[in-house]
Amino acid sequence: MAADSPAKDEGLISLSDYLKGWLPLVWRLPAILYNVKQILNVGVENRESWGSMLEENAAKFPDNPAIKSEEACLSYREYNAAVNRCANFFISKGLAKGDVACVFMENRPELLIVYSAMAKIGAINAMINTNLRRDSLKRCLSLHPAKIYLIGEEVIDAFEEVKDDLALRFDQKLYVVPDKGQKPAPEGFTDLNAVVKDADVGNPATTSTVTPADTIAYVFTSGTTGGMPKAAIIKHGRLVCSRYFNGKIVLNSKPQDTLYVPLPFFHTNALALSWPTVFANGSAVAIRRKFSVSNFWSDVRKYNATAWCYIGELCRYLMNQPPQPDDRDNPLTRIIGNGLRPDIWREFKNRFGISKVYEIYGAAESNLYFVNLLNLDCTVGWCRLPYAIVKYDIDEDIAIRDENGFLQKIKVGQTGLLLGELSELNPFAGYTDKQATESKILRNVFQEGDAWFNTGDLIRNIGYGQVQFVDRTGDTFRWKGENVSTTEVEAVANTLPQVSLSSAYGVKMPGGDGCAGMIAIIPDGKAEEFDLRALYQHLQRSLPSYAVPKFVRLNANLECTATYKITKVALKNEGFDPQSVNDALYVLLPGQTGYRPLTQELYKNIWDGKYRF
Repeated sequence: MAADSPAKDEGLISLSDYLKGWLPLVWRLPAILYNVKQILNVGVENRESWGSMLEENAAKFPDNPAIKSEEACLSYREYNAAVNRCANFFISKGLAKGDVACVFMENRPELLIVYSAMAKIGAINAMINTNLRRDSLKRCLSLHPAKIYLIGEEVIDAFEEVKDDLALRFDQKLYVVPDKGQKPAPEGFTDLNAVVKDADVGNPATTSTVTPADTIAYVFTSGTTGGMPKAAIIKHGRLVCSRYFNGKIVLNSKPQDTLYVPLPFFHTNALALSWPTVFANGSAVAIRRKFSVSNFWSDVRKYNATAWCYIGELCRYLMNQPPQPDDRDNPLTRIIGNGLRPDIWREFKNRFGISKVYEIYGAAESNLYFVNLLNLDCTVGWCRLPYAIVKYDIDEDIAIRDENGFLQKIKVGQTGLLLGELSELNPFAGYTDKQATESKILRNVFQEGDAWFNTGDLIRNIGYGQVQFVDRTGDTFRWKGENVSTTEVEAVANTLPQVSLSSAYGVKMPGGDGCAGMIAIIPDGKAEEFDLRALYQHLQRSLPSYAVPKFVRLNANLECTATYKITKVALKNEGFDPQSVNDALYVLLPGQTGYRPLTQELYKNIWDGKYRF
């Protein structure tokens, strides 16, 4: 069944709202056009890199705060000097352009220092997720063997667990980056702070040799296909463009601004979307080890943060907190990120007094970038790069081709699969794995010989070049002839106070009539005290009947990604078999008005067809 549906007026952008969105930009048009020209010249006349952007800011804004954190506050002069010490030391040890440096540590100033030091050398930062352990950690560490390993004291035990499996060579050097100084450097490790403290603080000559086309980082992602992580390539040019576009055009950053980033820097929201914006005009980045609901607003006020890099789950966490009299008493005026859902969009802005929401759409590996530049409600905005939204068959999990073998574009108001055209001007950097890269490319899409990047995402065309994110292709399933959006189910479930986080997905049922809905929940409290009756009533009241999950799984220890999403691949595979799942399982049987425990006997009866769902 195709994902597209008859065009509707609900949620479409009106002409009046569209024109109003342009009004604040008119007076800034000359500056916008200048910065667009800079972006178009990246890699041509514009030879900037991450290191050159830092050096420029250190020269123009030496005393401006560059980094704010619990551990330290550094000016641009201090930050650049610390970066140079690190860079010059490793240059003296033979580290060169193209070498890989494994960076495995939590959000703290030292992470930003070593990252920028590698960037000035032209080395590649392999940014390792600090939540990974054992097999998945070993996989990321083994994908691209590093010449040096920069391991934070706080995660040294996790690294030690897999070190022997890496079969390191004698020329692969291990450095520990001290944290609170509670653990001495293990045998075989060099204390980074000790060896760089006397290194030269001058800008290294290597900075000028780095170009926009050079790779600055590998970011590990499962993409849209799940499974083990793949290394997506991040180039210097992408970050330079982010400086001009997100920093100068979108956020219009000023020297007195501070951008709050409590997201991990091994994720592209922090690394490629938000952090480059502070180099637009000498503003500061404020960081935190891990996002904290209870400390969020105190951090914003303490650092005088005027902007924030968000993901939608964090917005919902903040909305779930009891309202406070001073909710609007904060310096935030604009936020940039992705995943703010329409059901809380306007309420979130109003409650916390945030005037501008620059929702974006993109991915570590994507060649497309949408941004809500006009500050319209409930849209990921507009994209300057060539894209298409095509008809998609959810049942077959494939884009629909016509009688001539070509794909078909959808109409305004309809939903389809988002594709990005591949060309010399708009390439797909892809993954370091060529086979994984090729799997994301669709060929002969609208004519023989063309090639398009398959985002794997379902997008709705809401008019005037604006689009709305709907769901991942693998996350939308069919039940009783209806398309069920897991995003919608999760958005509803997450508004219930007793739900800390949820993940909806489809599970196979006997008879093959699509997939029944199932929801895994991390409860806000003890699982045995969870109110299933309240959950049922809430879902029944807020969702179409076909979208109400038939199965519930409760566990406070479900595995989450770094961006606060419950991983679905294993959940889908495990299904609802009590013998395979150790968590508490519940079922909504046909004709009943509440969830009941799912026993092995009930499970067998369901598969024997004794219940007609």
